[in-house]
Amino acid sequence: MFKHKPHPDQMTLELGKDAELERIIEVRAAIRAENDAMRWRFRLIVLETFMMSGLVLAAGLALNQPTALVLRGALIVGAACFASGILLIGLSGATGLLVSRYRRWRRAK
Repeated sequence: MFKHKPHPDQMTLELGKDAELERIIEVRAAIRAENDAMRWRFRLIVLETFMMSGLVLAAGLALNQPTALVLRGALIVGAACFASGILLIGLSGATGLLVSRYRRWRRAK
């Protein structure tokens, strides 16, 4: 197999030899992944909220229900769905923090 040789003027990057640099990179990657995960969870909740409200709206209109009643129901369902999703994100984050603190406490013993 052909192995690429770096240009003589190019600096070599040897991450395996410096454990502290490796640890810093891993911490930054973990923080970035955590932020991306939170962003995606929030997007999913917003999408779910619109889908549930739209389904209630479509079902109410398809069944020839009064428009004001259908809009009110869709708004209530959307608000409840959004609130429960935000609550779930908050509780899962709090549980994750508690579990990580417990693990650190157990390791310190």
